[in-house]
Amino acid sequence: MGLFKLTPPYLSASNRVADHMVQLLLALLPAIAALTVFFGPGVLINIGLACTIALLSEAAMLKLRCKPLKPFLTDGSAIVTAVLLAITLPPLSPWWLTAIGIVFAIVFAKHLYGGLGYNPFNPAMVAYVLLLISFPVEMTRWLPVADLSNIDITFATALQIIFTEQSPYQIAVDSLSSATPLDIMKTQIGLAQTPELIQQNSAFGPLAGQGWQWVNIWFAIGGLFLLYRKVINWHIPFAMLFALTFISLTTWLISPETTASPLFHLLSGGTMIGAFFIATDPVSAATTLKGRLIYGAGIGLLTYIIRVWGGYPDGIAFAVLLMNMLVPLIDDLTRSHVYGTKR
Repeated sequence: MGLFKLTPPYLSASNRVADHMVQLLLALLPAIAALTVFFGPGVLINIGLACTIALLSEAAMLKLRCKPLKPFLTDGSAIVTAVLLAITLPPLSPWWLTAIGIVFAIVFAKHLYGGLGYNPFNPAMVAYVLLLISFPVEMTRWLPVADLSNIDITFATALQIIFTEQSPYQIAVDSLSSATPLDIMKTQIGLAQTPELIQQNSAFGPLAGQGWQWVNIWFAIGGLFLLYRKVINWHIPFAMLFALTFISLTTWLISPETTASPLFHLLSGGTMIGAFFIATDPVSAATTLKGRLIYGAGIGLLTYIIRVWGGYPDGIAFAVLLMNMLVPLIDDLTRSHVYGTKR
C-alpha cells in the first residue's frame, strides 16, 4: 500500500502581516474619529497625505532595492506607519512637515536597515522625534479644544492652512494654536501653581485635558480590541501602564501640590497610543516574556521622568526609542536556556 505524500508548501495561508495591519487600523478608527471631532478635519487630511507619501516612498525604495512591489505595498506596514505618525502631528501642521516625517520614517528608519522586520527602532517614533527636535514651532500647533466652538475649521479651511500656511481669518496661523494640557501642567507647576488650580483652566476636563481624555479612552478601547483579537500580547501595555501609574501615584501621594495625579498621566498626551499601538511593535519591541515586562516598565518610567523633569511635555516617543536601544540586551538577559546548561 502506497503512502500518501504531500509536497511543499504544506500550508496555504493569507498574508498574516496584512491581516495584522488591517486589525491595527480598525482598532485605530474610534480614536481617529475622536481626534477629528475634537481637533478638526485636519487630522483626516494629514492621514491621507501621509498614506500617499508613504506608499510612494515605499515603492521608490523597493525599486531601488530590486524588490517586488505588490507583496510589500499591500502588506499594510507603510500605511500603519503613516497613520501612526499622522495622528501624532498637530492637525494644522504644514504639508511639508508631514512629508519630511513620512519620507524619513520609510527611507531612513525602515529601508536603510533592511525593510520590515529588520528595523531596530519604531519608524513612526524616529520620524516624530526628528520633527519635534527640528521643527518645534510647527509641532506645537495643536488647536485648543475649548475654543473650537468659536473657530469654524471646515475641511476647506484646514486644506488651505495645511497647504498654504495662510489662515482665512484675519489672524496668523500660530494664533489659532495653544499649548497642550501636558505642556500647561508642566509650565504652571514650574511657576509654583498647584495641579488643582491649574486644572481649572478651560483646557482641562474632569479627568485630564479637554478632548485628550476621550481620545486616550478610545485608544485604550482599540487596544483592548487588539488584545481580544490576540494581535498584541498583554505584557507590554500592562507593564508600561502599571509603571507609569505606580511612579505617578507614589509622587502624587508624597507631594500632591507639585505633581499631577496618576489619572492625568494615563489620559494625557500619547499614553494609550504608546501603550497599545507603538510600544507593542513586534519588530522593535522585546520578544521574551520577561523581556516584554521589563521593556514596557522601562517605557512607563522613562515617560514619567521626561514629562516631569525633562525638556519636553510628553516623553512617549523618546522613551520608546531609548528602550528600543536596550532590546537586544533585554532579550539576551531574559531568554530561556536549555535545561542542564549554563548561560
